[in-house]
Amino acid sequence: MLTQALSYDRGVEIPFIKPKRAQNESLYINEALNSGSLQGGGEFSKWCSKWLQFNLGVDTAILTNSATDALEMAAILLNIGPGDEVIMPSFTFSSSANAFVLRGATPVFIDVDSNTLNIDASLIEQAITSKTKALVVVHYAGVSGNLEQIISICKKYNIFLVEDAAQAMLAKSYDQYLGTFGHLACLSFHSTKNIISGEGGALLINESSLVERAKVLLEKGTNREKYINGEVDKYSWVDVGSSYLPSEVTAAYLKAQLEDSRSITEYRLENWNYYQNSFLNIAEKYSLGLTSVPSWSEHNAHIFYVTLPDIPLREIFIQQMKQRNIQCTSHYIPLHNSLAGERYGRIGSNMSVTMSLSQQLVRLPMWSERDLPKEDIFTAAEEVLLNMRIRDL
Repeated sequence: MLTQALSYDRGVEIPFIKPKRAQNESLYINEALNSGSLQGGGEFSKWCSKWLQFNLGVDTAILTNSATDALEMAAILLNIGPGDEVIMPSFTFSSSANAFVLRGATPVFIDVDSNTLNIDASLIEQAITSKTKALVVVHYAGVSGNLEQIISICKKYNIFLVEDAAQAMLAKSYDQYLGTFGHLACLSFHSTKNIISGEGGALLINESSLVERAKVLLEKGTNREKYINGEVDKYSWVDVGSSYLPSEVTAAYLKAQLEDSRSITEYRLENWNYYQNSFLNIAEKYSLGLTSVPSWSEHNAHIFYVTLPDIPLREIFIQQMKQRNIQCTSHYIPLHNSLAGERYGRIGSNMSVTMSLSQQLVRLPMWSERDLPKEDIFTAAEEVLLNMRIRDL
């Protein structure tokens, strides 16, 4: 029996995401516009960097145009180059691999753990070779994997740890914020994330020896900061670099979001917990898999997903939810068997979990607002699942 009748207007679409408008965003954007200085590195950029440093407990935080930019900076800072190998999960976005492929390195793809959807720590050592220079962990859905084991492996083999924390803003592991465990970490403030600035990201630096060069990379490879600080009488090109810094308008928007970040996270967790508790009641009946959050992890409700038994059922579910004007979506196509993955990378383990997930996982709408019609979404999902079950009987 369905728990309740659908109350939402089936003619009105329920989008997959609905970014939250922060309280002071218009005020700060107008301040930036009226400042007469819209290029990056101004007062709003400095405020956001300091907020991240203080609230996350990281030594240095540098705003970037995207998490992709931050990952590319990480690859340069670690002197990744031709002949190097970088281990990473296959179940991730292309940016995780592109950053290192652009430096001439080979991504080595391994499987993910079926519970956390993070890289399977038990498979890492078998993928390490004399060419391995770094390991990338991706905190899928803001849930952390076994970082204690991963850090131990990195120390044992003297390899760099990079956290792709694009989905993990304000999530924790062992009561410590994600993004503060690796030598370097990357955050995303893309409009699909919890805390947003439209486009945007940050590079978190936990290794002090990398800070000075990171600032040179940020300034298009020049020593401009030393010039501004009076350490040199003129600035010039001293290293590689690019235009990684976002504008002050972007930083102004981000400041408003960061001020509201705790309440945004609370709203998302409220929505996520409703989903989780509701689907737990029907998971066994419909053979659904749900997110498993390990005891050491405090997630940020970035994604709510379920897994269905196979790809035909997943596609039917998505289509029937769409007919009810509810946007649901699958997620990553595994990198290891993509066109570019086959060209630039290699496989370092069995990929059974990754392949299953790519065919079974479906994400439900998740908003940063309390007005997510979660009760109606669940009721519609239960209706669809019941119809699918009746069809198969």
